[in-house]
Amino acid sequence: MTEMVYGTVSVQEGEPVLPKWWRTVDRWALSCIFLLFGIGILLGLAASPPLAERNGFAHFHYVQRQAVFGGLALTAMMLTSMLTPLLVRRLAVIGFLVAFVSLLGLPFLGTDFGKGAVRWYSLGFASVQPSEFLKPLFVIVAAWMMAASQEIGGPPGKLWSFGLTVTIVLALAMQPDFGQASLVLFGWGVMWFIAGAPMLLLVGLAGLVVMGGMVAYNSSEHFARRIDGFLTPEVDPTTQLGYATNAIQEGGFFGVGVGEGQVKWSLPDAHTDFIIAVAAEEYGLILVLLIIALYTVVVVRSVLRLMRERDPFIRLAGTGLAAMFGVQAMINMGVAVRLLPAKGMTLPFVSYGGSSLIAGGIAVGMLLAFTRTRPQGEIGEILRGRPR
Repeated sequence: MTEMVYGTVSVQEGEPVLPKWWRTVDRWALSCIFLLFGIGILLGLAASPPLAERNGFAHFHYVQRQAVFGGLALTAMMLTSMLTPLLVRRLAVIGFLVAFVSLLGLPFLGTDFGKGAVRWYSLGFASVQPSEFLKPLFVIVAAWMMAASQEIGGPPGKLWSFGLTVTIVLALAMQPDFGQASLVLFGWGVMWFIAGAPMLLLVGLAGLVVMGGMVAYNSSEHFARRIDGFLTPEVDPTTQLGYATNAIQEGGFFGVGVGEGQVKWSLPDAHTDFIIAVAAEEYGLILVLLIIALYTVVVVRSVLRLMRERDPFIRLAGTGLAAMFGVQAMINMGVAVRLLPAKGMTLPFVSYGGSSLIAGGIAVGMLLAFTRTRPQGEIGEILRGRPR
């Protein structure tokens, strides 16, 4: 598998790591991530004190923890973005094996923290959600398999990746965690499409997903309850969706003012799954549009860079990571405005959560590593018949 990639930036041999990294990394995307984390801390100051008060903690207990987890996440992102694609792949394969075994062990050793889904390992001082780390690592492993299948005499990597995807989706559905399962399936579908999957097969896969949803609706009370709540014409004002919808309506264009929002006193997940409702109520549509713009910049710039990439593994892995990052943000905000059923999914780098923050930092770090400029030339040069 070739390591040849694109780039117009000259990189000197023997150049120190930090100057070389700063010269080649996508600084716009990097800046957007830091801004998203800063907005998350700002919203955490508004959203988390009521929950800390109810749980008997210090006023800014959750904000302090978010700052610590966020610091670890940003450090992991920076360090990961300095790695070569080959080293990223090797470390991701090892990490994936650990995360996959941890996911399979949840039914025996995991806990649900009273939320009805066994998704976490309790460590006493903190908790770990294996699926958060599994998602980006799975993208790397699946991309490696698909890229290997494109080589002459290569293995049936697409078939292997499909079998691995089905196994992970079933394991997540048993928790149940249909949100993460759908995200894994979407990320794999995007990579499969980029790898040249026939449209007929993609349509057939979509049909299987619909059939799987029908089976889940008829067999899972948890899943059926969320779908029924989404399809109900009237929103119960005493539910989380009801509170979030009302908060977004109250915020209008400019919000009700810093600290003046009321939804944080009613929503138990105001600092996690419904953080965008707090943003909309206190700061209005202006801040929401800024958040959407930041996610858009990260995804669009990453995809544009990957479009010029020579190495099929880097193209597939980077596109899968970018798609998963953007769609997770869309799902979180879509749930808050009732465009999608409730999923229990955080807003990357904005919501509170140790596992989601650190895993998100690793995922974006790998994406930044894949989109760094390199001096070997663009894929367009191959198409025009220029020498490598």
